[in-house]
Amino acid sequence: MTDEQDKSDAARARIEAEIADSFDEELEMEMDDSRLERLLDEKDRDREAGLLDRQFYFKELFRLQHELIKLQDWVVNTKAKVVVVFEGRDAAGKGGVIKRITQRLNPRVVRVVALTTPSERERSQWYFQRYVPHFPAGGEIVLFDRSWYNRAGVERVMGFCTEDDVEDFFRTVPEFEKMIVRSGVKLIKYWFSISDDEQHFRFQMRIHDPIKQWKLSPMDLESRRRWEDYTKAKEAMLERTHIPEAPWWVVHADDKKRARLNCIHHLLNQIPYQEVPRPPVVLPQRVHHPDYHRVPVPDEMYVPSIY
Repeated sequence: MTDEQDKSDAARARIEAEIADSFDEELEMEMDDSRLERLLDEKDRDREAGLLDRQFYFKELFRLQHELIKLQDWVVNTKAKVVVVFEGRDAAGKGGVIKRITQRLNPRVVRVVALTTPSERERSQWYFQRYVPHFPAGGEIVLFDRSWYNRAGVERVMGFCTEDDVEDFFRTVPEFEKMIVRSGVKLIKYWFSISDDEQHFRFQMRIHDPIKQWKLSPMDLESRRRWEDYTKAKEAMLERTHIPEAPWWVVHADDKKRARLNCIHHLLNQIPYQEVPRPPVVLPQRVHHPDYHRVPVPDEMYVPSIY
């Protein structure tokens, strides 16, 4: 077999794995525990297609998601306040892990904050002002899909702020985060790290996948061109803002599934939660009124049964 054939086969395998991961996302969304067990018990599947890895991934993901439910209950019960910051390059997998964290949790307890470009009014405010209103009250967890660290990353690289702005940010953010922690908020910060080659590959997959093309903005494409500028900005950010009160944690993210499991496992270990006993749930008897007669709904109000 020639080197060219080896490269072609490797590229094909990589693309197939990426497509399989997309299918797995949909499977995760619809799977319940009993269906998962039935899937994982089918031992006669093709073991050489990487399904053993998928079996382990699904089992671990469900186990960790059960632990996340315990964490959620503990946060509500103790009125704890948790902020988790997710940063990283475009296509690094931040959204994927956030999706797995929130997938089975109560959206009234666990919120995702993904702010858009600041308005003219917000640009005239104290830089951190637009983020503070989204902080948690007691019994809440807030996940920031990008955060105030935009100033040290995209804003700096793209020239949306001055170097004086960046320097002021670096001087201010440690004190800002110390204040957050002193107020009783548990602050956890993750940086998702992917290689140059892996980002290039994921961008190519998005370009050729109509379902994922929306994920590619002109800013994303420009960030690809400025890879080295982002690297320098990231290095400065980690050096200047890695503090004992709120350290950075770097997630190796070239392998999506491992990155998700590793991040969720680490997150659970950052908080000393305990399982909260739940009282047994008893379904009450439905009340029947003999004089009640159900009014029929007109046929034209129903959604057509196409499927």
